[in-house]
Amino acid sequence: MSTFALAACGGGGGFAGSGGNASSGKQTVTMLVNVTPNLSETYWRNLVAPYEKANNVTVKIQAPSGSGVSDTLPQLLAAGTAPDIVETLMANKTLAPQMLDLTDQSWVNDTPLVKEASLGGKVYTVGVGEQAQSLVYYNEDAFTKAGIAAPPKDLDEFTTDLGKLKAAGYLPLQTGGDYITGLQLLQLADPSIVAGDASWYQDVKAGKADVGQSLQPLLQRYQDWLKAGYLDKNALGLKADAAQTNFLSGKAGMYIMGSWLVSTVASTKTSFPVGAFAAPGAPGGPYPGAQGATMAAPYMVLKSSQHRDAAVALVKWLVTDHTAVTSQLKQDGDFRPGFDWCTIDLCKQVQQILTDAPATTPQGEGYGDLTLPAGFNTEFNKDAQGLYVGRSPAQVAQAVDAWVKSNS
Repeated sequence: MSTFALAACGGGGGFAGSGGNASSGKQTVTMLVNVTPNLSETYWRNLVAPYEKANNVTVKIQAPSGSGVSDTLPQLLAAGTAPDIVETLMANKTLAPQMLDLTDQSWVNDTPLVKEASLGGKVYTVGVGEQAQSLVYYNEDAFTKAGIAAPPKDLDEFTTDLGKLKAAGYLPLQTGGDYITGLQLLQLADPSIVAGDASWYQDVKAGKADVGQSLQPLLQRYQDWLKAGYLDKNALGLKADAAQTNFLSGKAGMYIMGSWLVSTVASTKTSFPVGAFAAPGAPGGPYPGAQGATMAAPYMVLKSSQHRDAAVALVKWLVTDHTAVTSQLKQDGDFRPGFDWCTIDLCKQVQQILTDAPATTPQGEGYGDLTLPAGFNTEFNKDAQGLYVGRSPAQVAQAVDAWVKSNS
């Protein structure tokens, strides 16, 4: 999520009785949402339709006008046409002053990752579920053909299995260009980082740890895999959708990706069963390790809203109503304890991985008080792709650390 300058908006804290609502009767609540092929405007309208009917409220779904919600919100704020609710973004030090403090709302305490996403002990963001990040999907037929009896539990075993898959005639590990290169490395790094230093984010912020130096051993492994032919040396020319298609068409043995892939697998007819396992950690470390996780479908209410009570009530419904929550989880391949929407074995496997994880850790740039400088994900992806054009792991690590220091 980008950090951007926001124009100051009026409206202090508080709900009804302190300027929270400016009108009576039927109200219109505007909600800026992420629109994707599976989260279409039609889906959003159908989602809120029962709430509108039951509560005499009109919910106006607003699609991004820019390249995404993060680009659109500052434009709307500057124009004085901000929505009442924003979905997708999470509070940071720039956004928080514009958002309503929900800490005193008792219902927020039962929502996923609410404590982890809090900022300075205050709750601005509430979500529907969790996206598991540190997952490896695999072609079960390829594993059988390669003689791999069980998924690897550490990176040494993982490397051995890559060799077995190559010998069996498969591209061992599917990757690609776009954002995939850096994302997969960070997803693979999550359990290793947390297993080695549970206060990693705090240590980086305090200058006690360097991001690039921490990741350099993994960068070295990745370069070794590249040299051994376990990765496609021309992968940077492969778009994200094409990389996904390659895996689902049976060309590769494994594919590192988040839990949203479950929905894609459920709607795709593959010629082989797809399985999933928690990303392996460092040799000698615990398995499973901490699971990289992000809040799914996060919502915030803008402090400038003229319909605060109605907006807060709608957000409460979106993240607590069983039918509404289940619908959103299923639509985007997200998970939450007590909400079982799974209809395929892969979904149940991922749900169990989240259940079995001893802890969760923020992904990439992080959220709440556990963050790296805004823009880190993009910068790391660019630097990591340097491994494909001859840069050494040490050079990549140095570039990452230089960027973090200059942007902290």
